[in-house]
Amino acid sequence: MTDDRWLAEDCAALLAGPAGPARTRAAAVLGARAAEAGLLVRDVVDGLLRGAAEAWAATDSGAPAVHARAAALLTEARALVVAALDGYTHAARTVLARHDEERTAFVGDLLAGRVDPGVLAERAHRYGIRLAATHVVHVARGTPLTAAVARRADAALATRFGDGNTLTTLRGDDLVCISAGGLRGVAAELAHVLLTELGPGTWQIAVGRPHPGVAGLAASLDEARGSLDHATKLGFTAPVLHAADLLVFPVLLRDRDAITDLVHTVLGPLTTARGGARPYLETLTVLFDQQGNHTATARALHLSVRAVAYRLDRIRDLTGYHPSQPTQRFTLHTAVLGARLLGWPPD
Repeated sequence: MTDDRWLAEDCAALLAGPAGPARTRAAAVLGARAAEAGLLVRDVVDGLLRGAAEAWAATDSGAPAVHARAAALLTEARALVVAALDGYTHAARTVLARHDEERTAFVGDLLAGRVDPGVLAERAHRYGIRLAATHVVHVARGTPLTAAVARRADAALATRFGDGNTLTTLRGDDLVCISAGGLRGVAAELAHVLLTELGPGTWQIAVGRPHPGVAGLAASLDEARGSLDHATKLGFTAPVLHAADLLVFPVLLRDRDAITDLVHTVLGPLTTARGGARPYLETLTVLFDQQGNHTATARALHLSVRAVAYRLDRIRDLTGYHPSQPTQRFTLHTAVLGARLLGWPPD
């Protein structure tokens, strides 16, 4: 519990002392000390008003003196409240910035795993993180993600799930949230915060898989960041992505030479077509996104169904593969995904 006994004493001393610049500076120092001690603004105002009441009680009883002292005391109290709150606000900003820096540094060390585990465990205890437990890392990207947005997201998640269950901060340009592994609904709550802060369509969240220990935090982070990278390359626009749903893409890229060879072998002949490979690659991409439905594909591409069928036949003529053939569909789909991941064909 915060000890604020000094506040009442210092406020009384301020109002009992002589007016002037020195007392105004002392009031600013008092406000700053209150902020650093974790006291609330109302505590500072209450202390100064109590001090004013004590000073009033000590006033001579004569009517002229009472009125003169009342006017002077109100003026002095108002000036001291303003000075104290200025000092409080400045110190509060400094404390907030220091806490942000400490939080960001801790999360950076935690996810990088470069710090001695014993030291890391001591710092983790302050934030309610148990290093041996299972955690999930959420990563959000959007514009603009600021320290203020991160603080509000952290406060909202703490309110929703309780202190020590989530930890949110900026890490570079990404908003990173660490949550207890068994906690449900974190991504949805974070999405709600970002929707409120940034509006729709300007952000995306990826959720890593749950992993135990410090090494697991780094693994979950890599999965979440990788999912966002893949989503950018593949044009996925869902606001929330789960790494568990996108495991095929790291597998495809694990052997880059093999996927490159597949893309060039299966889709390479499309580059000889009039207009290049892109129109045909786009047709295949939309076709697979639409579960092979020609009508939906035509609608999405603003083409006729007949035009879609023509393109698919042309793809078969050039490559020897047609998505309507069960034995060829998987190879063609894998090649299309690989092309999107590799950024093929180059501009």
